Amino acid sequence: MSKITKIVITGGPCAGKTTAMSRIRNAFTQRGYRVLIVPETATELITGGITPWTCRTNVEYQKCQAELQLTKERLFGEAASGMDVEKILIICDRGMMDNGAYMKEDEFKEVLGALHGDVVHWRDGYDAVFHLVTAANGAQEFYTKANNTARYESVEEAIALDDRILASWTGHRYLRVIDNSTDFEEKMRRLEKEITAFLQEDHPYEFERKYLIAYPDISWLEGNPLCRKLEIEQVYLKSEPNEEIRIRKRGEDGHFIYYETHKIPIDENKRMTTERSLSKSEYRHLLKNADPSRHRINKTRYCLTYGHRYFVIDVYPFWKDQAVLGTELRDEKEAIGFPPEISVIREVTDDPAFTNASLALITSGQKSGKKKKGEKQ
Repeated sequence: MSKITKIVITGGPCAGKTTAMSRIRNAFTQRGYRVLIVPETATELITGGITPWTCRTNVEYQKCQAELQLTKERLFGEAASGMDVEKILIICDRGMMDNGAYMKEDEFKEVLGALHGDVVHWRDGYDAVFHLVTAANGAQEFYTKANNTARYESVEEAIALDDRILASWTGHRYLRVIDNSTDFEEKMRRLEKEITAFLQEDHPYEFERKYLIAYPDISWLEGNPLCRKLEIEQVYLKSEPNEEIRIRKRGEDGHFIYYETHKIPIDENKRMTTERSLSKSEYRHLLKNADPSRHRINKTRYCLTYGHRYFVIDVYPFWKDQAVLGTELRDEKEAIGFPPEISVIREVTDDPAFTNASLALITSGQKSGKKKKGEKQ
């Protein structure tokens, strides 16, 4: 059976998506993938004469766009499932959540309702999302509207739209931002490396940094457009001593996705991670194999994009003065710029006491977030 992976390449206007599609197709075809590209729906409609300003309302246009997008993705998925190849990579030139950047929140909910969908399943129905930052932000001299007849945004409008698109995808389990800190050729190489890392082609591991932070300002997080609040239920299953198997229920507003994660340590900072999606019934069935020595963990996660870096902040119900912040790196020496609103107490990457697996061992009577001797919190 073929392994089918579906990713999104998104970003603001004039970010390099057209070039990226060609580069990715060539690079991963050479790696043995059958690469399928779902064309950008908005450009198809607008160049064909169906636009927000020719339709009766923007919402009516967005319903057309979302329905066509869903249809295309469904057909590409069905076609892929019948192909006799080992690895298939479906690349969506923008995805369903991009639509939310062009509407007010109540309008987006109307479109969701019309198509019988919800944010969680639309957003997390893709395996990974790669956001290319508009040239208007960091490479303004290269920003142009000449190579796309559907592009009309000024520099300022392009930057604002880029932020709205990034906000619409914030909350996804695997979101990476490719900025303009290098020249365009290196930007494309960085994108290819990120996709390669996600597909676990060369180095199936990640560098994770974790920090104990002071209890965050919840009102600031929930008021930040580049932050998304999620609820997570996590259960550890019985496993061999050298591996970790967990299942998660993850979502918001009563809508959830389910998946299973296997982790095998490579060294202190590296780990090999594999995941698979679960149905709700599969999740419930696996609960029967829960590790009896560990408690079920329930936590609130805030996914935050800051300075083109993706952070996750986990707030636990048994801590009132601290939380854990995490971020993933491709280079373990990479510098991290924290938001000024976050107060870092210390790094806990190598402290086993702050892993979820260890926190799950804490009994209800111990869940008080006790401080270590001499440590301020």
